[in-house]
Amino acid sequence: MTGKNATETLRADAAGIAHAAAILERGGLVAVPTETVYGLAARADSAEAVARIYAAKGRPSFNPLIVHVRDAEQAQAYAQFDEAASLLAENHWPGPLTLVLPRKKDANLAPAVTAGLPTIALRAPAHPVMHELLGAVDFPLAAPSANRSGFISPTSAAHVLASLDGRIDAVIDGGESEAGLESTIVAIREGGKWDELRPGPFDTAAMHRFYYDRPLDPEAHRGGVEAPGQLSSHYAPGKPVRLEASEARNGEFMIGFGDVAGDCTLSSSGDLTEAAASLYRCLHEAAVSQQPEIAVAPIPNEGIGKAINDRLRRAAA
Repeated sequence: MTGKNATETLRADAAGIAHAAAILERGGLVAVPTETVYGLAARADSAEAVARIYAAKGRPSFNPLIVHVRDAEQAQAYAQFDEAASLLAENHWPGPLTLVLPRKKDANLAPAVTAGLPTIALRAPAHPVMHELLGAVDFPLAAPSANRSGFISPTSAAHVLASLDGRIDAVIDGGESEAGLESTIVAIREGGKWDELRPGPFDTAAMHRFYYDRPLDPEAHRGGVEAPGQLSSHYAPGKPVRLEASEARNGEFMIGFGDVAGDCTLSSSGDLTEAAASLYRCLHEAAVSQQPEIAVAPIPNEGIGKAINDRLRRAAA
């Protein structure tokens, strides 16, 4: 895999999925669309395959991976599910929710998947292509975002190739990702308490209203890296980023929102769901623009806006 376009682009059809499954079977790497962002998949039960993910991304070894499974039944082979975890999986999988749970001692997974932690991050994705691919193989898939570590996450096959062409075997082109932000990550603690480790498209406030009669325990978070997306600097476009900007300064690429117009606008109507889906596309445009700096309009810190602001803060770090 060397040179321009050395990574094969596959159609998101039965033949493309079958070819991708064969690549994964022999330990290769395939970028796959999900409803959140494109993931870089490898078989999670192979130490060699998982090592290729870390090498292709340049990912630090202490940063664990999310393991993608078909459903809760498959997930129970790798993690201990209590009542709270089972309830969430039953009602919200498949979907953009990752659960961090105690790893079973007999889980047949590559040690690097969990980066030495006693927990494992699991998700059942809703995207039809990823779901069909998981059904075509008899092993789970480790699949972090399909980009170089620390850089902007990909929401299209073109984004994947801009970062990883020649470093991975193939990418399935399934069009633009719908949600545009990585999954929400929730750790289920002892006694059914929960801790949001990474905000995302899944509404944890609604989860609290439906399932819990007490507020989130502020002492629950353990500190350190327990799951992907917790590094202080992440999703970086390679240029200085100024947040809460009402207008662009000289030399800035403006990312607009609502009444604040921009070179690229997240949502002119102020729709946060549209803004989430557009965020990484605008950051990619800003990264390759001639302007040496980036400015971003204020984003309301409510609903999925909390996840957007989380990514922007890390991009600006």
